[in-house]
Parts: sequence; C-alpha cells; structure tokens
Amino acid sequence: MCGIAGFLARSGGTDLAAQVRAMTDCIAHRGPDDAGVWVDETCGVALGHRRLSIIDLSPAGHQPMASPCGRYVTVYNGEIYNYRELRAELEAAGAIAWRGHSDTEVMLAAISAWGVEATLPKLNGMFALALWDRQERRLHLARDRFGEKPLYYAEIAGTLLFASELKAIQAHPSFRAELDRDALTLFLRHNYIPAPHSIWKGVFKLEPAHHVTFDAARGVAPPRAYWSLDAVARAGVADPLRVTPDLVDEAEAVLTRAIGLRMEADVPLGAFLSGGIDSSLIVALMQRQSTRPVKTFTIGFADRAYNEADVAEAVARHLGTDHRELYVTPEDALALIPALPAIWDEPFADSSQIPTYLVSRMTREHVTVALSGDAGDELFGGYNRYFLTDRIWKATGWMPSGLRTLAGGVLRSPAAGRLAHSVNGLLPAAHRHFAVRDRLPKVADVVEARDYWQVYRQLVSHHADPGALVIGGTPPATILDRPPPDLGGPIHAMMYLDMMSYLPGDILTKVDRASMAVSLESRVPFLDPDVTAFAWRLPLSAKVRGQTGKHILRELLYRHVPASVIDRPKMGFGVPIAEWLRGPLRDWADALLSRERLSRDGIFAVEPVVRLWEEHRSGRRHWHYILWSILMFQAWHEHQADALRR
Repeated sequence: MCGIAGFLARSGGTDLAAQVRAMTDCIAHRGPDDAGVWVDETCGVALGHRRLSIIDLSPAGHQPMASPCGRYVTVYNGEIYNYRELRAELEAAGAIAWRGHSDTEVMLAAISAWGVEATLPKLNGMFALALWDRQERRLHLARDRFGEKPLYYAEIAGTLLFASELKAIQAHPSFRAELDRDALTLFLRHNYIPAPHSIWKGVFKLEPAHHVTFDAARGVAPPRAYWSLDAVARAGVADPLRVTPDLVDEAEAVLTRAIGLRMEADVPLGAFLSGGIDSSLIVALMQRQSTRPVKTFTIGFADRAYNEADVAEAVARHLGTDHRELYVTPEDALALIPALPAIWDEPFADSSQIPTYLVSRMTREHVTVALSGDAGDELFGGYNRYFLTDRIWKATGWMPSGLRTLAGGVLRSPAAGRLAHSVNGLLPAAHRHFAVRDRLPKVADVVEARDYWQVYRQLVSHHADPGALVIGGTPPATILDRPPPDLGGPIHAMMYLDMMSYLPGDILTKVDRASMAVSLESRVPFLDPDVTAFAWRLPLSAKVRGQTGKHILRELLYRHVPASVIDRPKMGFGVPIAEWLRGPLRDWADALLSRERLSRDGIFAVEPVVRLWEEHRSGRRHWHYILWSILMFQAWHEHQADALRR
C-alpha cells in the first residue's frame, strides 16, 4: 500500500526530480516507510513513490522499480494477492533471477513476459499503477477491478499528471484550479463525486477496471476496460448454481481462500469488527486460519441509537479474538471535522467517514493491515432499498402519470406536512418516525417516478434537483441515468448498479482515505474476483428471503457464531449530525452558510440554502442530510482558498 504520483511532459524538461518529489511529499501519509523517484529528462517522464512496506520489507521492494529487461519502470499502489501463483507460472515458463519476493517485482515480470493488456486481467488485487514503457515511450495507467485504490489524472498544457490523491496533482507547477460546477451537482446528489469526474475541471478519476495510455507524440488514448462486471454478472445469472445443502460449503471454501490470500503480510495484521454479518464472517474465517487470536477493532458510541460495540464484543468473545474497542465521545468526533477536507481531498459527505477514520486511527496503533467486511451488501443483497424499491413501485406503478404527479404535489404541500407531523406524534414512541414531515418531499419524488428505475434513483439520491442549488451547474449523465442490464430481475440489477457506483464512489473512497490518512492498509476479501463470480452465480433465493438479504452469508456465519449473538436490526455506521448542527457545530455551520459568505462565493443559490439552514437550526425541520453535503463542500472550498487564488 503506497502513494504514487508523476507526469509526462511532451517537451521534456529539467528539475523533474524536484517537481515529482514535491508531489509525493503531499501524500507521505500513504507511504511513510520509504520514498523514491525516477526521471528521464530527455523523455520528460517522472515517477514518484511513497512506500508503506507490507510485503518484502527489504530494499528489494523499493520503488520506482525497473523490470529486469530494463524496458519497464513502475510505481504502484496496492497488493497483488495472487502474486505467488503468477510467480510460479512465470518460473514454469523459464528461469527468472528474482531480486526479492515483492508482488511488484512479480507484476513487472508478468508484464515483461505477457504484455500490459494480457497481464491486467490476471491480477487478483487492489491497485493503481503507472508504468513507463521505455521502448514505446508510452505511459500506462491502470486501476483495479472495483476501484479500491484511487487514481487521478489530468492533461494540462502538454503535461500529463497522475497521482493517488488530488493534492499531489495540485502540487505540480502547471496545475491551475478551476471548480467543476457540474461535478458539484453530482456531489450534492450522491454525497460523493462519481468517476470519471472530479471536483476540478479537467482532472479525472480513472474508472475501475480501466487502462489508459499516454504517448508524448500522439497524446491521450481513450480509457478502455480490461474487465467487465457486466459480463461476469450476465454469465453468472445465465448459469446459476443449484440451491443444495452443499452451497454453503462452496461459499465457505471460496471466502476462506480469498481471506487467506489477504492475510499474507510481513507486518502485523488484524480486522475491523462492527458486529454485523459481513465483518463477523470475515473475522470468523480469519480466526479459523490463524494460529493465534486475530486482532479485532471496533468503535462504540454512548448513544445506543448509534452503538454496535456491544455486539462486536460478544462476537469477539465467542470467536476468541484479541479484541479492542474505543468508545468515542462527541468531542472526539467533533475535533476531527476541521481535518476532513484535507483527509478526503475532495468534497465527500458520507458522515460515517468520521467513525471510519477514528476506528482506523485506533487500529493503526496496533497493526499495519486490517481486513474489512465491505461489499457484502452489494454482492449478497443486503441493502433495504432493494426491497423498498420493489414495494414502492408495486404500490404506485399502477397509477396513471397524472395521478402520480397529483399525489406528489399533495405530499409536498404544507398541509400534508402538518398532518403527518400531528399523526406521527399520536403514535406510540416505538412506532414514530424521525422527521416524518421532512421526508415527505423525498416520498413525493419517489411517488412521481416514471418507472421502476427512477424509484431506485430517487432512493439513492440525496437531492432530487441539485442543479437548482448550484449556480451554473448541470448534472452530467451517469450510469444511473440509463437502464441497467437485464440480470434476471430488479434486485440483481440494483446490486449491479450499486457495485458500479455507490461501492467505488462512496464505500471504497471512504475506507481508502480514512485508512491511508493514518498509514493503515485496508483489504476487502469480498472483492476477490472468485468471490464476485460465485456471488453472481447464486440464484436470488440464496441471497434474499422475504425482506431479508445475505441469506447464504447468514447461514455460513451461524456455523461459527450463534444467531442469537448476531441477529438484530442493522444500525449503519453513522453519527448524530442533525443534533450536532443545532448544538456544538452550530457556530461552525453559521459561518459557512451565512448569507454574506454564500453571496460572496457565488457558487450556491443563496435563498434556498439559507432557508434550509434556518429551518433546520430552529428545529422546525430536519435538513441535515443535504446540509451536511453543502457544509462539507464549504469546508473543502475554504481549505482550497490558496489553490483557487493561484
């Protein structure tokens, strides 16, 4: 796990080493153990690397690394978990004089033997890499299948820049900051900016499973995919596995292998343990393969509505792990908020970023690598929206469009809000819904949906019309604006869309930035290609029973942890943002959302934002979800003041 940065200047240049070193210095947190640069001033290429040593701690793992044949030089961020298999395959084809035992060296040998395009689909791992081909004078960039590792690039004034984080690109002298207002509308809709967009105009995220090449003479070639989730999903549903008692055994075998591959490290290793199905299963299968208690880590809150630490502790006790927990006070969480713009480097507004960072920081005090249970929901049908979308469309889809429009208008009316608030107050406390009046506009958007997929899009959108809030901003089309592939039913299609959008844009971005900010490597066993292929071959009945998902994972987990320990309503991993904005964060939010500040910046429509803040601050309404997105942008924008003045 590391950080990479570099550039290719068409006109060559001097002082390239100093320029690329300035870029990598910005991301030293991603690799505090070692640093290196490689330049060719004649070609105008510079590669920089910051290393977090995980496998082969010796100087033989140093980067930038050249292939034995001398043709290729690479900087690479990530881990190739099947590098031993690839090494054996290469050895069987001919003698190779290895210098060490790093996965980087094996990857370079594979590229030397098979070429870039043939090697990329063979790599089972998480990675972002840059590879300079000295023979072809061509720079290759590539990113792993699911987007676990970030990679930004930009072509500015004849220079191609790339880096693990935006701050490194900004450190190059050719960079000029220009806000992309269209990308900002996507941020308000999703709480993240989906690839290929970034917050800076002209700077792009390389999409997962893509490879792009840059030639000093011919410029940039269009990015192209080297692997397709669409193809894997279609093949899986076309050839499903039979539901038999042996299916749970198959699930255990494929997951055990994926976890075993990700347990290899030359440094201390542990796991995040929330007490949920996914992380508990990862830890259970880790413990079965470990000769000593696995180190596990969880974070707790005094507020019972947000706390899962007691369940995690019960799971850890049952499995016999070496467990540590940290109970976070509101003061701990609030103290982190000023640092969020620097950590995420781009506007990001999933509020679970706060506990994710805090648990990563605590974990790094004891280990260098931690396995997580991320991606279980997307692969095995765990999100409530899969069932809610279906119920809503069955309830409203029969209505003529005019009737749906009329119903939406009624739901948005002040009278409907007052009635809902009054009725909600008459219900027993256990059946009341938080901020029911403020959810009616969202319900109205969903009721007015023209088709099944618009229902889903509305449910995953935090703001239905972000273009109305961003001055001069128009939301670009994304994968959610076109029908998904036919995967044998809507739940599978929604899982596919989440894997293509929410997983890389939100979940994996959140975990990468939080963990790498404290120099911790996070690994995701559910994203092993064999696990993914197995999950897509499972019939839906093996994943979903009634209104409950992840059925096969539950059955497998019950072999190791009693159901009575695990089964309870899913809480998520959030923080009480609504209350904080009216309490300890009020002054901070007041400054960022003042009418004067908004008018001066000229980015957001002033009156709608001021109204949202005044209604929330007074307690009359609950607008914390959209307000948190606006506040995270405002805090980021303030942090970028110097860049915007350049």
